[in-house]
Amino acid sequence: MVALLADPDAPTEIAQRMARLLPARLADRSGQGRRFEVEVVSEPFTAGTEDPPTLMRRIMDRGRAEGWDIVVALTDLPLHSQGLKLVVDLSHEHGLALLSLPTLGGLRLQTRARRAVEETVLSLAGRRAAGAEGPPRRPSRAPFVSRLAPVHPGRIGEEETADVRYVVSGPRGYLRVLVGMVRANRPWRLVPGLSKALAAALATGAVATVNSTIWNLAESLSVPRLVIATVGSVVLMIGWLIVDAQLWHRTAERSPEARQRARLYNASTIVTVGIGVLVCYAGLIVINLAWALFILNGQVFASTTGTPLRAAEYWTLSWFVASVATVGGALGSGLESDEAIRAAAYSKREQERRRMLQVDDGD
Repeated sequence: MVALLADPDAPTEIAQRMARLLPARLADRSGQGRRFEVEVVSEPFTAGTEDPPTLMRRIMDRGRAEGWDIVVALTDLPLHSQGLKLVVDLSHEHGLALLSLPTLGGLRLQTRARRAVEETVLSLAGRRAAGAEGPPRRPSRAPFVSRLAPVHPGRIGEEETADVRYVVSGPRGYLRVLVGMVRANRPWRLVPGLSKALAAALATGAVATVNSTIWNLAESLSVPRLVIATVGSVVLMIGWLIVDAQLWHRTAERSPEARQRARLYNASTIVTVGIGVLVCYAGLIVINLAWALFILNGQVFASTTGTPLRAAEYWTLSWFVASVATVGGALGSGLESDEAIRAAAYSKREQERRRMLQVDDGD
């Protein structure tokens, strides 16, 4: 019996999708006429800790209690080992593995995760079939690596359960983990999650589109100034959301590893919120353009601005109004509850992690 122990939300969804293919693929790749049964168990096994040795002990206890032969645990939290980003920990003696999904990057995550789990299970199953003698067989690094992020073996402490460890390091490894964290947060959910902010932005845009002062301002602005207005409004929106909802992560620990984790979490917050705001901004341009095409009168516009209402004028006005509306949306986001913003910006597991950190800081 192979158990996929997955954190709630994205890891569980990934595990459930791969579980439909794993039995047949594992049987084909093992080449020994073996059969594999795969069970998916969704539970927050990482609750309260991000320490890999502690998590491995939890997984071992869980596997023994259920009588599973092999346990592969999947989490969307970035895990660290001796200052490096942990990709996977394996214990061939106990048939355990701990896989951190963000280290697989943000592209083709489902395929990469499936291949990584396949290689991990075959490595663990091969050792169990051959008995406890001999050194553990290292799984192939191919499912874990990419040209942009080299994966290499990591050091393991004497008291740890794991006997094989892969880690990523350096700027490219940092970037890969960051992209994986943003992918886990699913930033596209930010737009529908901020209903009050969107309502404020749309209302601001609707009013600004029919305002003659806005017409004159839009016509007087050059492209560089329009770009500055875009950058300023987007940065204001991102900053307001992060500050107002207290999304910025602070750590009371002084260790380099803790500071590194804090930088990684804050970078993922900025990118996650930034992508969501940019999607919102692009949507506002489209909606404002449609509204302008419907409501504006060419003669009135020309008599006010002295410029005929052509395609370029429609585009410039919609672009400028989107910046104005984004500022209105930033103010409207103050009406959202902090929980609503966190729910839109983070995965469920990340929300739980941050709540527990807040409780610990309060204690």
